[in-house]
Amino acid sequence: MTATTDGSAGLPGGEPDSGTGAELLRDIPPGPAGSPAAPARPAGFAPVGPEAALVGEPGTADGGVAAAEPGQGRTARPVGFAPAGPGGEAGSTAVAASAGAVVRGGTDAGRTRRSPAEEAAARATEHLLARQHPDGWWKGDLQTNVTMDAEDLLLRQFLGIRDEAVTRAAARFIRGEQNEDGTWATFHGGPPELSATIEAYVALRLAGDEPDAPHMARASAWIRAHGGLAGARVFTRIWLALFGWWSWDHLPQLPPELVFLPPWVPLNIYDFGCWARQTIVPLTVVSAKRPVRPAPFPLDELHTDARNPHPAGPLAPVTSWEGAFQRMDKALHLYHKVAPRRLRKAAMDSAARWIIERQENDGCWGGIQPPAVYSLIALHLLGYDLGHPVMQAGLASLDRFAVWREDGARMIEACQSPVWDTCLAAIALADAGLRPDHPALVRAADWMLGEEIARTGDWAVQRPGLAPGGWAFEFHNDTYPDVDDTAEVVLALRRIGHPDQAGVEGAIARGVSWTLGMQSKSGAWAAFDADNTSPFPNRLPFCDFGEVIDPPSADVTAHVVEMLAAEGRAGDPRTWRGIAWLLREQESNGSWFGRWGTNYVYGTGSVVPALTAAGIPASHPAVRRAVAWLESVQNDDGGWGEDQRSYRDPARWAGRGASTPSQTAWALLALLAAGEREGKAVERGIAHLVDTQRPDGSWDEPYFTGTGFPWDFSINYHLYRLVFPLTALGRYLYGDPFETGGRAVPARPGGS
Repeated sequence: MTATTDGSAGLPGGEPDSGTGAELLRDIPPGPAGSPAAPARPAGFAPVGPEAALVGEPGTADGGVAAAEPGQGRTARPVGFAPAGPGGEAGSTAVAASAGAVVRGGTDAGRTRRSPAEEAAARATEHLLARQHPDGWWKGDLQTNVTMDAEDLLLRQFLGIRDEAVTRAAARFIRGEQNEDGTWATFHGGPPELSATIEAYVALRLAGDEPDAPHMARASAWIRAHGGLAGARVFTRIWLALFGWWSWDHLPQLPPELVFLPPWVPLNIYDFGCWARQTIVPLTVVSAKRPVRPAPFPLDELHTDARNPHPAGPLAPVTSWEGAFQRMDKALHLYHKVAPRRLRKAAMDSAARWIIERQENDGCWGGIQPPAVYSLIALHLLGYDLGHPVMQAGLASLDRFAVWREDGARMIEACQSPVWDTCLAAIALADAGLRPDHPALVRAADWMLGEEIARTGDWAVQRPGLAPGGWAFEFHNDTYPDVDDTAEVVLALRRIGHPDQAGVEGAIARGVSWTLGMQSKSGAWAAFDADNTSPFPNRLPFCDFGEVIDPPSADVTAHVVEMLAAEGRAGDPRTWRGIAWLLREQESNGSWFGRWGTNYVYGTGSVVPALTAAGIPASHPAVRRAVAWLESVQNDDGGWGEDQRSYRDPARWAGRGASTPSQTAWALLALLAAGEREGKAVERGIAHLVDTQRPDGSWDEPYFTGTGFPWDFSINYHLYRLVFPLTALGRYLYGDPFETGGRAVPARPGGS
C-alpha cells in the first residue's frame, strides 16, 4: 500500500471514492421538503461557492446568510451543567478528584449506584488528574525502538563523551528489548528488522558484550542470514561509515550545495517534510566531510562475505525513476571529487547558519532526536568544539530525551509530546464530565496558552504573509508548529471555562486563522507544511528511512474540520473543501487511511466524528459504510486493534490485530458519532474497556498504535491508553460536549 502525493492511500480492490464535493454531498438524504438536507450548523452560517446550492437557507435571495464572526462557534456544556446519563436519565453521581469534584452529579436523589462505565470513567479521571504536572501539562513516555538508544551511544562514542553509567543503562534497555531469536523489532510483536538489529548489536559491542556470547551470536547469525551490513538502510550504514565499518564511497551522496536551491527548483530543501529537512541539511555536511573515527572493534562477523563487504547490485533501467536517480547519484559522487572549494565551503557555512538559526531555546532541533544528533555531528565537523554554547545546549537537550526506569535501564525518546498529551487529556477530562472551570483544566489552559507560537517558521516558505499562530507538539519547537496540535488545542480550550476568556478567544482566533491559511490546494491539510507533495524526494537513494514528504492526510484534515465546526465554521467554503476531500478519500471498504495513528481504525475514528460535527448526517452513505466496516473488524473480545503491518499488507491486516484500549476507543468515537450508541458493537466495545481496565484506572497497552512514518517508524504513546478510552467513555455517558441539545441538566446542588 502506497500513499499518493496528495495524501491518499489505496487498498487492494479499489481506489478511494472519486467525484466532486458537490456530487458526494448530494448523498445527503432529502429533508422534509424533498430538497437536500442542510448540514446542521449554527444560525448565521452558510456555505458559499459551488456547494452553496445544496445547503442554502430558504428565504434569502442568494440561498444563504452572512457568516458569523470568528469565535462565535459552538459552545461546550456550560459551567454548572452536566448532560443526562445513559438512557436519558438525569446525570450520575459525583466522584472525588484530586483538586475538586466532577460534574456528574444529577438531580435524581433516588439513584445511588453507578454503572460500570461510570465507575470506569471515574477511576480513569482520578488517575489522569493525578498525573498532571504542577505547571498544568501532561506527558506520557514516547516509546519507539532501540535505534534511538543505539544511535545515542554511537554519537557519544563519535564525540568522545561516552561514559560507563550511560552505556550500562542503555545496554540494559537494549538487551531487554531483544527477541528470543536474537533480533530486534521496531514495534511490539513485530517482525525482526535488519537495521535495528545491526544497530542494537553494535551498541551492545560498545557496552562490552562479546560477539561469542549466546545472545550476540544469535543476533549476528540472523544478520548474516538476512543480508549482513550491505542490506541495512542508508542511515545505518552512515553510522557504520563514521567508524570505518562501511565505506563512504558506497553510500548515496547528498551535496551541501542543496541549500542554495531556491524553493521553486525540484529537490530544494523545502521539498522535504520538516523532519526530513532538519535531518538532511546537517547530513549534507557529514556526507561532504566523510569523517572516520577509529573503530573500537571490527565487525567482520556481520558481513555475509568479509572479503567482499560491498557487493554491487544491478542498476535499474535508465528509463525508470529508480534508474534515473541511481545514475544521478553516480554523478554526484563524481561531483564530490571535483566540487569547487570555495563553493563547497560557502555551502557548508550556509548549512551551519541554517542549522544554528533553527536551534530551539532548549538547545534541541525541531523537538526531535534525529535532527539534533546529526546537527551536533555536522557542527562539530565544522569546528564547533564541545564547549561551544550551541554544542553544550544541544547535548543538554539530548539528555532530556532520556527516560530512566526503576530497573536502571535508560530509554531514549525520539520526541516528547507534552502539547499533544495535554490537549488530549483536557478533552478527555472535559468529555468525561469534569466541570469546565475545574482547577486542573484551568491550569492546563494556562499552560497551553503559554505555548502558543507567535513567530514565523519554515511553513512561511509556502505561505508568505500568513500571520503566525498555533501550537507545536513538543515543549520547544517554535520553528515547526503543526496543524494537528493546533486543531486539538483549540478543541481543548473551547471546553474550558477559563477566567481570561478574552485571552482564550484571541489565541483561538489566531490558531484558527493560521490553520485556515495552511490549507493545501487540494482542500485538505497536512501536519507541518502546505502543498508539500513533491514526488521526487522519496525517490532519492538517500531517502530509504521512511516518509520524507508531508502530504495532506485524512486524520489531520478531519481534526481541522472538527475544530472548524466547533468554531461555528461548518459552513465556511474552506471547511466544505476539506469535507469534500475526506469524502473522496474514503477507501472502498468504508475506512480511511491513518497517517499519524495506526491505521485505518485511527483514520476512521478521526473522520466520522468530524463529518457528523460538521453536519453530515449519520445516515449519509459514507458514514454508514464506515460503521459497517468498523462492525466487521470488531474482535471477538469486543475490542478493536490494528497491527502496524496494515501499512505494508492492508489486505491482511487492515483493522486487524490484538485489541488495544486506544484503538477500541477510536472505533467507539466513530460509532458514537454515527448514532450507534445503542448498538451491539458499542455495547461490546464499552464492556471491553470496562473489563480490561486496571485497578488504578489506567489500561495496559504494549502494542504500538502511533505512527511516525507508516511502517518505518512506529510509536507507543504511553498516554494514549488512558486519554482515548476516557474520552470514549465520556462521550458514551454524556454525548457530544458541543451539542447539549436538551440533554443538559442542572448540576446537583453543591457539586463543584
